[in-house]
Amino acid sequence: MKFKKPKFWNNINFFSICLFPLSLITLTFNILKSYLITEYRPRVPVVCVGNIFIGGTGKTPLSIYIYNLLKKKNFKPAIVRKYYTAHLDEISFTKSKVKHFFTDKQRSLSISKAEAKNNNVIIMDDGLQDVSIAKDCNIICFNSFDLIGNGFLLPAGPLREQLGKVKSCKIAVINGKRNIAFEKKLKSISNGIEIYQSKYVVRNLKKFKSRKVLAFAGIGNSENFFRLLKDTGFKIKEQISFPDHYNYTKRDIEGLVSKAKEDGLKLITTEKDFFRIKQLGLKKIDYISVDLKIVNNKNFEKELLRSL
Repeated sequence: MKFKKPKFWNNINFFSICLFPLSLITLTFNILKSYLITEYRPRVPVVCVGNIFIGGTGKTPLSIYIYNLLKKKNFKPAIVRKYYTAHLDEISFTKSKVKHFFTDKQRSLSISKAEAKNNNVIIMDDGLQDVSIAKDCNIICFNSFDLIGNGFLLPAGPLREQLGKVKSCKIAVINGKRNIAFEKKLKSISNGIEIYQSKYVVRNLKKFKSRKVLAFAGIGNSENFFRLLKDTGFKIKEQISFPDHYNYTKRDIEGLVSKAKEDGLKLITTEKDFFRIKQLGLKKIDYISVDLKIVNNKNFEKELLRSL
């Protein structure tokens, strides 16, 4: 899905109230599917990394983090992701990061392929809403800046499901600054949920001699990227957001390169965006490479391994 999140999703307002009746359709669908869909039980443990806020919560970086963690523990993990044509960029990006990756229009088919290759842990990148797959450990992701927006279901708000979904999750990972009030809210719904904070750390900072930049991104939450740049010491003179999974054209990039040159700025984007545009053969663009860090990672590791 290629779109920019509407600003009215941030709070309760005229537009969200007008669309609220349509959100009842989302609620009804969520209730019905749990009764109508038969659950498939894989032969190996399944860790699902998902969200209820649509896009931009760090599911893919966390999935890759867990993949590498389990490899170090002598597991043979695989990441599976449902195939969407609009998400080919993210599929290709994940393939470039991990050796064992499977994608199909049905997650159960991807899981079967992984099992046939003797992968002994499945990491589902997204799929918290997929009731057709039995999971051993649900991990729900939030971004500290957005959290749950106005708290309404689609289309009146940004939520795929109600916050009560945390009852089915063993772990919550909140990317960004810690929010004690929100953590208490999660605990009031599910006292047993373990909550961890994650953050991004720029890995290739030394290569940037000039910190005055024109930054652009076409990801689920471009504001997170811009905020990371500012927190790391970059001086953003201009920032440009494109829709999530945006298919850049040569004309788009040439325009950005020209604008950056005219203003004497370094042109910079995310690694995902760079991966998407590098085939255009255009130079003078750099990207930020990041590592995901989890605060109290040893406890996170223990909690994860207990679920397998």
